[in-house]
Amino acid sequence: MAYALSLLDKSPLASGESATDALKRTVALAQLAERLGYVRFWVAEHHNAAELASSSPEVLIAYLLAHTSRIRIGSGGVMLQHYSPYKVAENFHLLGALAPGRVDLGIGKAPGGLPLSTRALQGRSDPSHSRDFSEQIAELGAYLDGVGPVEGLSATPRPPVAPQRFVLGASVESALLAAAHQWEFVFARHLNGDDALLDDTVAAYRAQTGRAPIIAVSVIVSEYAGEAEAQAEKIKLFKVHVPGAQSVTVGSEEQAKDYARQLGSSEYRIEPKRPSVIAGTPDQVRSELDRLHARSGTSEFIVEPAVGGLWRLATAEMLVRERPAAAA
Repeated sequence: MAYALSLLDKSPLASGESATDALKRTVALAQLAERLGYVRFWVAEHHNAAELASSSPEVLIAYLLAHTSRIRIGSGGVMLQHYSPYKVAENFHLLGALAPGRVDLGIGKAPGGLPLSTRALQGRSDPSHSRDFSEQIAELGAYLDGVGPVEGLSATPRPPVAPQRFVLGASVESALLAAAHQWEFVFARHLNGDDALLDDTVAAYRAQTGRAPIIAVSVIVSEYAGEAEAQAEKIKLFKVHVPGAQSVTVGSEEQAKDYARQLGSSEYRIEPKRPSVIAGTPDQVRSELDRLHARSGTSEFIVEPAVGGLWRLATAEMLVRERPAAAA
């Protein structure tokens, strides 16, 4: 089927590892992805998470660009609510000047952590006066275009090729927001595997832009029948709902309770969620990607390996053993 593959990495620490070990594997995975023909390699943003080493995508992107030569490198994504759009534009213009034509800027609305890290990132900002996400995208886009809202102020240096822009989300609302600002859209199917929601989101984005979004998926691949499915059963997710606050999805009930505690709320509801993971042999996983491609018309999947250690590198190899990654 005619679609391309890309990779998303969170730099997870395996048991007994240091962050240095995890980040070395991220570099190795990016280099492998380049050799195998993947289109892009993205890194995530997660705060105050001892099991992940991906707290600052901009810093990691610069290092990855220096250790690769062709593959596009980007953020999946920068959590824009925490930052000045001007500074984000400066960061990615600088990256684009370092590696022209190879930089992607993906942004998201999620906090990327629990309330303590959000307060630390936003400093003295009053959360009750937080800016509208659409306004932030508009301001960021203006600085990237060189026509910022403040006369005489530019986000320098200006790169010879502008970073490619993506909004990440899992809703029709997010798709329409991306379309309204003329950004590419990535549907986070690894956060919501509802086919009906996928259909509605694709239809909404296509109606505004004439094209389908990219789709992000989590996968577990094994040569041995049943091994990937058994590993997928071990993954647990919980969505915690607190009145008046953004609902978030976390990896344990304790994290869900901690979210409510950090908000200072004794009223909350924890909802177990079935992880949206595509698990199976290489043929089974590619068959499911084929199905989603036929259903959505997407031209690209961004794949997050839902395993740790060297299995992550093996996943990248098994997915493209018989079909090239850059197939679109």
